[in-house]
Amino acid sequence: MSQTTLVWYIRQKMLPFILVAALYVLHQDVWFWLEARPLVFGFLPVGLFYHAAYTLVISLTMLYLVRRHWPAHLEDAAGAAAEQK
Repeated sequence: MSQTTLVWYIRQKMLPFILVAALYVLHQDVWFWLEARPLVFGFLPVGLFYHAAYTLVISLTMLYLVRRHWPAHLEDAAGAAAEQK
C-alpha cells in the first residue's frame, strides 16, 4: 500500500469511525455526576457546561460527516425519481 493510498484510507475510512467512537466514549461523562462545583463563569454547573460544549462538538461533527461522507448517489437517485413524477 503506497503512502498516498494509506493517507486516503485513514482520512476517508478510519477518521470518521475514530471520531464517532471517541465522541461516544466522551458522552459517558461519569466524572461530573456527583459534584456541581466548580461553577463555570461563576454560575453554570460544570456538568451542564460540559453537555453544552459536547452538543456543540457533536453538531460540528455531524456537519463534517454530512458534508464530507454523505453518499452522493442517494441524492442523485432521489432527484431523478422526483423529476420523473
